Amino acid sequence: MKKISRSEAKERIEKFFDYIKNKNSDEIKKVKNFAANQKLPLGKHKESFCKKCFMPFQSNEKIRIKRGFKTIECKNCGEIKRIKL
Repeated sequence: MKKISRSEAKERIEKFFDYIKNKNSDEIKKVKNFAANQKLPLGKHKESFCKKCFMPFQSNEKIRIKRGFKTIECKNCGEIKRIKL
């Protein structure tokens, strides 16, 4: 496998997350592992998929903002993700 530079890896990850709505859980797992192998943090991209089932959040997810936290409930598995604001 050909080694790629850190900036090329960042570009690939950014391009993938631009069109995350069309992806499935296996593709998201691959990109997450790719970022870990390249030692790149996902940062804000972690908010766009469920960490339990790896399905991308759609526009119909249940989102609540309360007491400084944003909570997102996954429609697929019911997992609740809390993000500090």
